[in-house]
Amino acid sequence: MKFTAAQIAGILEGEVVGNPEAEVFKLSKIEEGTEGSLTFLANPKYINYIYSTQASVTIVNNTFEPEQEITTTLIKVEDAYKSFSKLLEYYNQVKLMKSGIEQPSVISEGVTYGSDLYLGSFCYIGKNVIIGNNVKIYPNSFIGDNVTIGDDCVFFAGVRIYSETVIGNRCTIHSGTIIGSDGFGFAPQEDGTYVKVPQIGNVIIEDDVEIGACTTVDRATLGSTIIRKGVKLDNHIQVAHNVEIGENTVIAAQTGIAGTTKIGKNCLIGGQVGFAGHLVIGDGVKIQAQSGIGKNLEAGEVVQGSPAFNYGDFAKSFVHFRNLPKIVNDLEELKNKIK
Repeated sequence: MKFTAAQIAGILEGEVVGNPEAEVFKLSKIEEGTEGSLTFLANPKYINYIYSTQASVTIVNNTFEPEQEITTTLIKVEDAYKSFSKLLEYYNQVKLMKSGIEQPSVISEGVTYGSDLYLGSFCYIGKNVIIGNNVKIYPNSFIGDNVTIGDDCVFFAGVRIYSETVIGNRCTIHSGTIIGSDGFGFAPQEDGTYVKVPQIGNVIIEDDVEIGACTTVDRATLGSTIIRKGVKLDNHIQVAHNVEIGENTVIAAQTGIAGTTKIGKNCLIGGQVGFAGHLVIGDGVKIQAQSGIGKNLEAGEVVQGSPAFNYGDFAKSFVHFRNLPKIVNDLEELKNKIK
């Protein structure tokens, strides 16, 4: 897709300084700008690049006045960073503006869907599925029986949604993610074998949730695994059966949450954090990366370590840990002197 400087200025309500017909078809950093690219200048540290960039169009703040000759066409706006972000969002919307049902694809009996559905090729939609308006389901995706999907959702290629799952409005699920797979439930027998416990619950995902690539959310044994509204999950996260994640909680990659743990709202959880099962994590908790959580946490706690404890105490302890060889040597010397 190509856009002129005038078109971009119209979207951003900005002023063109230079050639309004300058065309762009890609984005770049200002220091890596080439002909046909669009970039922006917001950080004063990069101001020198405005005079050497080969980008065709550059978004700048209204206050910017060049002190040397420039070749790039400027679009002056109130806030260059916010305007560039707005443009990225607009570009993404245009890129995802697809509709229609590609073939081959399978739509089973009893399916209902709203306006502007995009269904990519090689998709399978199970029986009695309900799909809202403006939903985009990219190729090679699977939607099981009796699934409900709200308006304005996007499922990228290769998403798997098992039966009975309920998904709210404006949710985004990235490629390779599996929603509603069986929880890890096996009953040990006297002979050392295991018998699978049927997992007959479901998954509920509320509005405005985004789930990264290759994440797994297991269905409940009974009842529901629940992802509350506004939650953001990174790539490669394991959410076990009957877990509940509170509103607007953000979890980074490679975190694993064992069954029936309840995480509060507005929590910030770093990468590679491990949760034991049946825990209760309060609202507003912050957990540093690679922590191991084996006990309940009160609202507002900040923890680190495995097993995790207060972040400030961890930082002090780490100073001593780094000096542990010297401390041991000093102790040995003292013991020898005492002897």
